Amino acid sequence: MSHASDTPTPEPSRFDGFPDFEHSPSWRIFRIMSEFVEGFTFIAHMQRSVTIFGSARLPETHPSYQLARQLGFRLAKQGCTVVTGGGPGIMQAANQGAYEGQGDSVGINIQLPHEQRINPYVTRSTSLHYFFSRKVMLDFSADAYVFFPGGYGTLDEFFELLTLVQTGKLDHQAPIIMVGRDFWEPLAHWMRDTLAMRYRTVAPSDLDIWTLTDDLDEVLRVIETGVEQQVAARIAATGRAQPTVEEKMGQATRHMAGTEQ
Repeated sequence: MSHASDTPTPEPSRFDGFPDFEHSPSWRIFRIMSEFVEGFTFIAHMQRSVTIFGSARLPETHPSYQLARQLGFRLAKQGCTVVTGGGPGIMQAANQGAYEGQGDSVGINIQLPHEQRINPYVTRSTSLHYFFSRKVMLDFSADAYVFFPGGYGTLDEFFELLTLVQTGKLDHQAPIIMVGRDFWEPLAHWMRDTLAMRYRTVAPSDLDIWTLTDDLDEVLRVIETGVEQQVAARIAATGRAQPTVEEKMGQATRHMAGTEQ
């Protein structure tokens, strides 16, 4: 007959007393909830914000880097908050321009193998653990979105934002602008000729969601018009120019409008 004293005492776990995010799905859910609450609280306090996307690999000598830097500077001078993913390349260029324009230069950062630092021109930032949390915050962080040449991540964000506008999760007044005709024009032609005209997998009106231009003056005009329309709509609906945290979260979780394409 065995005795209680014969039962080996388990050694204490290094996770005893701590939330086991790595091994417990339940704790991971709490961490995800925390990131969403903190993230939406962070982005809801930004005013007249423009999120800029683009490659983390383009050097400072690249023309797109210099164009993004100029745009960040001019947006800052117009009183806009410039938001990026906080990393190098185009993100750094936009933050650098905003910093040089003495504006609000924001980074929503994450730890990635090739993007593990926040660029030195970010003056206000938050850092998220989960990639999908960061994507949601970038998607709902702004009144306008500008895309410079980039890789898979940039294209992922581009098509996600088009889908959010198409399905009514983001306001149609929120401009989505592609800068860099050499890079974006083949994709624009494909969306028009193949998606809309040949296969009809998107409606012709879906091509109006985005604007393609290399003219920074036009970029600023489109942004200004879109921002003013959104502010006027919010004032009419709520009496406030800026959304609350709850309104931002409600926007992200509201029902789709129309049919899925």
